[in-house]
Amino acid sequence: MAEKQQAKREFENAIAETQIEIREQTLRNISWELHDNIGQLLTLAKIQLHQLDNTNENVAEVSDTISKSLTELRALSKLINPDALKNIMLPEALSLEVARFNRLNFIEATLTINGDEEIIDDKAEIILFRILQEFFSNTIKHAKASQLDVSLAYENKVLTIIAKDNGKGFEKSNNNLNKGIGLQNMKSRGKLIGAEIELESELEKGTKLTIIHYL
Repeated sequence: MAEKQQAKREFENAIAETQIEIREQTLRNISWELHDNIGQLLTLAKIQLHQLDNTNENVAEVSDTISKSLTELRALSKLINPDALKNIMLPEALSLEVARFNRLNFIEATLTINGDEEIIDDKAEIILFRILQEFFSNTIKHAKASQLDVSLAYENKVLTIIAKDNGKGFEKSNNNLNKGIGLQNMKSRGKLIGAEIELESELEKGTKLTIIHYL
């Protein structure tokens, strides 16, 4: 009985730590966007206002720039709202991530969902999203990829998630790179919810992450 209680406590602690990591990563993303994207748009609007010569064309340019800024702020408000983060489901969370990557021109990203969407345990969703968040971060920051494709397939009470990029990849025997992409961390997270994690990569041909989660 004591062992079961200890295992339960460890699981709950791991979930809490993962939630904190997701929130911290989200806040880093928001800070980045505010500085690099929305800040630039508003600076551009300010310059356009200074150059304004009361022509309809210039007024339209300023209006368009401000509209883009407002669109970006609305998108960020979804991410910064704690209730939205808590209640959001995995497909929608991934859709928001993919939309953000494309909106900011970080990478060309796609999301495909096959099969009838099924309810996933909320704690499992947290773990799955964090694993994918780690993979995305590596793809954008280190892999030098131009394409990221993510797919969710629901079939026979099994959810198969595949995320793959066309980046520089690495040799599987290279332990340093393996550690760098966080494979062991991903596998240990997956083990918490009984998910199988596999990472495949080839030099100059990209990296593929496969997650099999039993619903």
